[in-house]
Amino acid sequence: MDFNKFLQSKALKITLWVIGAIIVILIVFQTGLMVGFKKASFSYRWGENYHKNFAGPRAGFFEDFGGKDFIEANGVFGSIIKISSSTLIIKDRNDTEKIILLKNDTIIKRFQNTIRPIDLKVDELIVVIGSPSDTGQIEAKLIRVMPTPPASNMPPLSFPVPSRWPR
Repeated sequence: MDFNKFLQSKALKITLWVIGAIIVILIVFQTGLMVGFKKASFSYRWGENYHKNFAGPRAGFFEDFGGKDFIEANGVFGSIIKISSSTLIIKDRNDTEKIILLKNDTIIKRFQNTIRPIDLKVDELIVVIGSPSDTGQIEAKLIRVMPTPPASNMPPLSFPVPSRWPR
């Protein structure tokens, strides 16, 4: 058989097309596996951080709720204890520190005025509304700086919680 005839044969062209199609199908399949793996790993991390993000009780939903195990996943009220370029650390009413992530689209309001993150001060009271990240931090969408109440009328930031619900 002549080698030139073999290179120009219809059988070789069909074989090369089939091999090319198989390679394309394998690449598409591998891409699907990578996308599926990414979705599954996000779901796994979300489940691992469920308590931090959505405030389920630490002992499970069928245990006694003390009221203390619920955390604020989408927002927090408290005083600023540390300010950095992209994060705030807030001390809430339960003396729990929350990390607030500041994004470029975060809106910060003091009364009617929109302010910048550098205008915030330590010990200011703020309300943060945002979204929980998969690591238990809060990605701020809106921050409202609260006026400092007079010292005599300031309600306590913490309140007693009964250790057991009445039965």
